[in-house]
Amino acid sequence: MLGLLSEGPASGYDLLKLFDVSLANVWPATQSQLYTELGKLAEAGLVDVTAQGPRGRKEYTITEAGLAELRHWITDVEPTRVVRSDMLLRVFFLAQVSPEQARSYLRRQAELAAKQLEHLASIRAFVESGEDNLSAYGRLALEYGRRLAESQGEWAEWAEGRIG
Repeated sequence: MLGLLSEGPASGYDLLKLFDVSLANVWPATQSQLYTELGKLAEAGLVDVTAQGPRGRKEYTITEAGLAELRHWITDVEPTRVVRSDMLLRVFFLAQVSPEQARSYLRRQAELAAKQLEHLASIRAFVESGEDNLSAYGRLALEYGRRLAESQGEWAEWAEGRIG
């Protein structure tokens, strides 16, 4: 949220829409999670409510403390690189099902990767249309997601062919 608000003020609704076309592939969040997090950020003094509108609409702005925290997180906090994949855990135990069930499971993984590629292609024009910072760096994240999904699909097809 701090990263999105660093580009300018936004309401929770605006942030949710922006989240869906930019960060959902990296870090999916629900509407309730987003509003809960905005409340926590406001309590911590990292964002301010700078405007209120009809039906309880609030516009949030990042504070100097919030911007400092965002910059600290980007440059000083090492990313957690937890590699945990329920999908690969199942692959490890595919010997417990029939070869056809194993191939079907891997085929489904290839299909899911193809759907992810379709989704990324559907938002590509939107991401690439902007000239702001979120669009510029969003292109990098989008390309990472595209390459990852492409690789996952290729791997699943390869693995399906290895099942005897």
